[in-house]
Amino acid sequence: MNELARVVEALLFLSPEPVSLTELAGACEASESDVLGALARLREHYAEGWRGVVLREVAGGFALATDPVAETAARRLLARPRTPPLTQAQAECLAIVAYLQPVSRPEVARIRGVASESAVGTLLERGVIEEAGRSRFGAVLYRTTALFERLFGLGGLDELPEPARFDPAPQEEGELRKRLLRAGEARAET
Repeated sequence: MNELARVVEALLFLSPEPVSLTELAGACEASESDVLGALARLREHYAEGWRGVVLREVAGGFALATDPVAETAARRLLARPRTPPLTQAQAECLAIVAYLQPVSRPEVARIRGVASESAVGTLLERGVIEEAGRSRFGAVLYRTTALFERLFGLGGLDELPEPARFDPAPQEEGELRKRLLRAGEARAET
C-alpha cells in the first residue's frame, strides 16, 4: 500500500460518517483520480480475506465497515440497546418521507389516515429526517438525512426499493383484506 492509500485509510478510520471523494481529495491535497486509485488499492487490500474490515461506498461517500463475517460476534459483543426500534407509526412516516420528500406532516397524516406528530417528532430527534423548508401554505417540509441512507445501507435515494414491488396482485389483495379485517376484529375484542 502506498502512502496516499494509508492516509485515505486513516481518514476513513477517523471519520464517523462516510467521506465523499471530493472531501478525501481536499484533505489529502491530491486529485480525485489519485484518491480513486488509493481507494482501489484499499479495496484490494481488504479483499485479501484476512482483514475484518471492508471498504464500502455508502450515502454518497466512502466508509470503513466490519466484514459481514463478523456480524454475529459483533452483535453479541455490542448487544446493548442504543435506541429502541422504530414503531409501526414511525416506520410508516419514514417510508412516506423517503418516497415523497419533501413532504409536510399534514400530508403524512393524510396519507396514513391518523395524526403523525409524535412519530415525525421522534424521527427528527433520531436524525433520520430533517426540515427541508416550508410549503407554500407554511407547513414544514421534511426529507431524509445522510444518517437514514447510512442506517439503511443506501448509496442514495435512487436505491430505495420500487414501491410497485409491494403492490399486491388482485388475488392477494382480497386475502390480505380478509386477514386485516380479522386482525382488526380480534384487536377490538381485547
